[in-house]
Amino acid sequence: MAGKKVLIVYAHQEPKSFNGSLLKIAVEELTKQGCSVTVSDLYAMQFEPRATRNDIVGHLHNPEAFNYGVETWEAYKRGGLSKDLVEEQKKVQEADLLIFQFPLFWFNMPAILKGWMDRVLVQGFAYDLSKVYDGGLLQGKLSLFSFTTGASQEMYSKEGISGDIRYVLWPMQHGIMHFCGVKVLEPHICYAPENVSEEKRKEMLVAWSQRLKTLWKEEPIDCSPEWYFK
Repeated sequence: MAGKKVLIVYAHQEPKSFNGSLLKIAVEELTKQGCSVTVSDLYAMQFEPRATRNDIVGHLHNPEAFNYGVETWEAYKRGGLSKDLVEEQKKVQEADLLIFQFPLFWFNMPAILKGWMDRVLVQGFAYDLSKVYDGGLLQGKLSLFSFTTGASQEMYSKEGISGDIRYVLWPMQHGIMHFCGVKVLEPHICYAPENVSEEKRKEMLVAWSQRLKTLWKEEPIDCSPEWYFK
């Protein structure tokens, strides 16, 4: 939709990968719609995933015992976070939609993307102790997790060896995005693209392109425990 701003946080090392193709399609389709699209290519940026003392510029609130959560909260309030965090927070603040594009690693997002969540979504910016979930500080935004798996859809079913894929989504969608007040769209999952035919991979890419055409008409999921564990 024209005028909308989208931030795609992309976590894959290889531009020619299937994830790279999904990213390219999203940028092209959303730009075609008149959206302003920004990409944070974490590997290309050599984004630092570790939450350390380096994230605070200047003095510490308590130099005797380092507490990352407290120190980043205090630093945020006084404008004392490191430049890379301020830049990412600005992108998040401006975005109407956050898309996270990545391959699933060990039932989770890659470490570099988890590090982005740990470092960027600090207290004071994304949430406060009394302002979480529907009251989170990033209200008014949408998010979408688009990812690939190594295992098949059957393996990620309730009856499959890996269990329902929604169990995997609980900490990402509910524990991070919903916690910060962000509405969550149905995830877009490409199951085992490396283990299917070229024709099937093309079908997956077309399906992603088609979904993006009507994305702004979608309603967020009911972000409740029932959605994940019913």
